[in-house]
Amino acid sequence: MKAVVFAGPSICGMEKGDLAEVDLRPPAACGDILRACRDGVSRIGIVDGVFESCPSVWHKEILFALALGVEVSGAASMGALRAAECHRFGMQGVGVIFEQYLSGQRIADADVAVLHAPPELAYRPLTVALVDVEATIAQLSGLKLLVASQAPALLAAARVLHFKERTWSRILDVAGFDQRATEMLARNLQSHTVSQKTLDAKELIKRLGMAGTAPHAITAAQLNRTIYLDTLQATIAAPAPVGGLGK
Repeated sequence: MKAVVFAGPSICGMEKGDLAEVDLRPPAACGDILRACRDGVSRIGIVDGVFESCPSVWHKEILFALALGVEVSGAASMGALRAAECHRFGMQGVGVIFEQYLSGQRIADADVAVLHAPPELAYRPLTVALVDVEATIAQLSGLKLLVASQAPALLAAARVLHFKERTWSRILDVAGFDQRATEMLARNLQSHTVSQKTLDAKELIKRLGMAGTAPHAITAAQLNRTIYLDTLQATIAAPAPVGGLGK
């Protein structure tokens, strides 16, 4: 059985061939990991997850999967957050963003958040995550395409914007450069934008295609079951309603 990967905006634009070896599912929401376990999945990768439109994937359901012996890995976005939070219980983290959260170098959940399109439009990102802004600024600086004052000005502009408003156009507006500098930066951004989220997601998916199972630090006997977990499991196990009218 293929590994299951929950992803959306972080993999937008990836080649289909890069995703051929995994069972791709929408961004993870509360209950999705339990559903994957009911399907008999042995390897799960979390890249993206919901957090505002409906409840986020629970830590407890990740621990439940680990206690069953399921290999759970995370990267890039919600996956990096959960991997850093559940790392000592056996969840595996992949990529630069995960390492930043695990080390404490990065602490804000909002650093990976984006506004994105619906599934019909392949979850295309409509704004840019702060982690990707930082990666792009580093790329432009390394290529000597920024003068000394521009990098901190771009970063400050990106940080002051809410993730639902953070686009490169708005960042350039807030940074307040003159017209010539703004136009030059806009041209350079077309060719040198970096998505660290996508790079980390690719690394996770590549690893899931390799053999080998990561060790788990929690067993079924050690899992502290709660009424909330039991209720969520019962809800997922219940058959979907058939027929009738609703709203």
